Amino acid sequence: MKGAGGTSGGAGQFFLGLILMCGGFYLLLNSVVVSSTFGMGARLFGIGGYGVTGGMILMPLVIGIAMIFYNARNFFGWLLAVGAFGAMVFGVISSVSMNLRTMSAFELIFILALAFGGLGLFLRSLRGQADEERDQERARLRS
Repeated sequence: MKGAGGTSGGAGQFFLGLILMCGGFYLLLNSVVVSSTFGMGARLFGIGGYGVTGGMILMPLVIGIAMIFYNARNFFGWLLAVGAFGAMVFGVISSVSMNLRTMSAFELIFILALAFGGLGLFLRSLRGQADEERDQERARLRS
């Protein structure tokens, strides 16, 4: 009978490792605080030392959308709208800041041990037990 991942590894180790790993990474990602400085007056990115704000990107976007509604085949309108939208998405993503919330060293060590201990147990179950059994059989036959 095959175990986890089609190997002869233990299905119990597989599910225990999966549960520990999912729980640990959930707690780790739940501890990350994501914030952004995106706004109409906030600088999204700079071009040649000049700061580009969200409002500066909205103007070409609005003009491009108006050109598209006036004539849907207008290539320049599509270029303007898609370019401004892409610059806005780039600016929002580049303005994201991630920080770990304040926690005790015990909490952090517990979360990391849970996540990476579960990952190790999960990967160990995929390795299979046939190699270990073969090595034990060879050692028994030698003695």
